[in-house]
Amino acid sequence: MFGVLVSGRLVQTEFQQISEKQCVTTIPDADNINHVAVFLTGAMPFPEGTAGQVYFSWPDPTAPPNWQLLGYISNNKPSSIYKISNLKRLDEMGDYSNMMFGQSHIVHNAQIGISIEPLENIQEVPSPEGTEVQVSFAQKMLKSFMDYVLSYTITQAHMVPDPTATYVPLSTVQNWYTNFERRLALHPNFWKS
Repeated sequence: MFGVLVSGRLVQTEFQQISEKQCVTTIPDADNINHVAVFLTGAMPFPEGTAGQVYFSWPDPTAPPNWQLLGYISNNKPSSIYKISNLKRLDEMGDYSNMMFGQSHIVHNAQIGISIEPLENIQEVPSPEGTEVQVSFAQKMLKSFMDYVLSYTITQAHMVPDPTATYVPLSTVQNWYTNFERRLALHPNFWKS
């Protein structure tokens, strides 16, 4: 009934049913995956009046699963793409070094779980609150930062040598500002990842 697609891999349709209304699948070697697409295969629709909540988990052998809601799929919305790269950061994976069999890192598997629920219980994952407000705040903060930095500018002729001070060329700050503003315009939430 369900499929998962990870870029560069074959479609995965092997879900294990763990209860009457819940199933899971494992995504091997998931450390470098940014997005997953979850979809109905078309073999069978959801029962009338239901849809599937889609969850993600990084299994930990020493703790119970920590399922994070990604969103939902339904007969009217048979597929969805989810960003998972921000759900697990490298620093959370621990400081491991294992050179056995030539591997210098631990491979982590992830799980996708689907829970069939009545439509009235389906939760939409809230979009980042106030994206326009966040963009406006970031732009005003950047302008304030640039105004502050520019208020301290002096020419090289007016500089007094100070061996304890570190100097950054204003062009470097300006390039950072320009790049940050460009990235913010293209993807307002890039700074969260």
